[in-house]
Amino acid sequence: MGALLEVRQVTKIYPGVRALNGVDLTLRAGEIHALVGANGAGKSSLVKMLTGVHGPDEGEMRLRGEIVRFSSPQESLAAGIAVVHQERNLIPRYSIAENMFLDRLPTRHGVVQHAKMREDARRWLDMLEVSFDPATPVQRLSVAHMQLVEIGRALSLNSNILLLDEPTASISESDVDRLFKVLRRLRDQGAAILFVSHKLEEVMALCDRITVLRDGKNACNDRPLEGMKKVDIVTLMLGRENAVSDLGVRSQRLGERRLELKSVTTELGHRDIDLYVRAGEVVGLYGLVGAGRSELAKAVIGSHGVITGGEVLIDGKRTSIGGVLEALRKWRIGYVSEDRKGEGLILTHSVARNTAITIWHAIAGQLGLVSERGEESAIRPHLERLDVKMTSLRQTVGNLSGGNQQKVSVAKWLAADTRILIMDEPTAGVDVRTKGYLHQLVWELADSGVAVLLITSDLSEMIQLADRIYVMNDYRVVEELTNSREYDLMSSSIMNAIQIDNDRVSVPKPAAALA
Repeated sequence: MGALLEVRQVTKIYPGVRALNGVDLTLRAGEIHALVGANGAGKSSLVKMLTGVHGPDEGEMRLRGEIVRFSSPQESLAAGIAVVHQERNLIPRYSIAENMFLDRLPTRHGVVQHAKMREDARRWLDMLEVSFDPATPVQRLSVAHMQLVEIGRALSLNSNILLLDEPTASISESDVDRLFKVLRRLRDQGAAILFVSHKLEEVMALCDRITVLRDGKNACNDRPLEGMKKVDIVTLMLGRENAVSDLGVRSQRLGERRLELKSVTTELGHRDIDLYVRAGEVVGLYGLVGAGRSELAKAVIGSHGVITGGEVLIDGKRTSIGGVLEALRKWRIGYVSEDRKGEGLILTHSVARNTAITIWHAIAGQLGLVSERGEESAIRPHLERLDVKMTSLRQTVGNLSGGNQQKVSVAKWLAADTRILIMDEPTAGVDVRTKGYLHQLVWELADSGVAVLLITSDLSEMIQLADRIYVMNDYRVVEELTNSREYDLMSSSIMNAIQIDNDRVSVPKPAAALA
């Protein structure tokens, strides 16, 4: 079919950064086109240009052969382009239905028709095969459920050009399967779909053609995926084949139990949770969306939900943690949040401030003041270790690429020298090279004696990294597995342990705290 949307030799320059340099892209009706590249390659900048957030400094865009230039997202939307951004754009207090139809509320005689709005929202949620109540406030949803709402909102626009920027970064494999069925159906109906992802396995399984960006330029443009291998894409992204190294085998030197839960119950709905993490051990929490993994971690550190029964032990001592600050300063527990923009970072502050925030109390002078020199000397080694791409330590963290923001979110806990580190979706939305760095980091931290509790929706990542795996379902631990790292065996054991109907996923019904 013919090209619906074309980008020709576009350039975009931000202060001190040439984000795009002569980039080409072609989206055709009836195709799913992959856009990949390392963090900072220019992918999100290109999506923002296509949707009118920023205009190109050079080059042109053509829509159905006509030159266009969008000065706002509304103009792009009016032209038939819908987008699911990597950053969520939902109003927490509003319902799912209200968020989906906020800019086009159904009214009659000036009165909003809430019943019709919920009915319309239900239709698109059913397409994604999820059983949310459209009247549910978004703030009650997990990050993964919010992502599904964003996708449903984009689908509800009935646009024939759909741009998806990391749509699977925080959703489970069963949700990914549902989404892919919908995308293939839309493709077969003649839609042009741009799929931006770091997950190359998904790209290979879903997409028809591929464009690769490297350092703001085309490493390849509009190439058929048929016949390409994963190593070919990695080479195009990074310029060399050996960019990702195998972790090999880790020699475990396990110490005493650092963190232990005994028969823990929470007001969120967790029941009789038993688990432990030893010094030098990587322990995984796996489950489908809504299993209660992140909620359990937050309850343990006192940031969300109250523990109503059982015991939390740190180094064998029973304790109750009153919040993230107490967890860090008294017990040296860190938490890498799955929601880096909402919880992990302060987007309007600098890289330095975001990284040093966990150690201000330790580096402050006698008057409680923190000098820039002291701050920078304390954090620079950790930022360099993670290879954070930035113009300076004073650059606003919100101006970094998503992957580099994630590195900063991790670096602040490295600076804090934690003894227990909870990592919640640590590689969501990062490129293949950064994922390799973070995987190696997890093992290095464990080898240095840190007790690591890993939460990830990436089953292959869980099997690659964890020493033991607790499988969760419906806010309970249903199985404890020693990891053989044999993928077929472990994946079968994990999915058998979950034992739920994988055809539908429902929002958990927590106790009165969320009522």
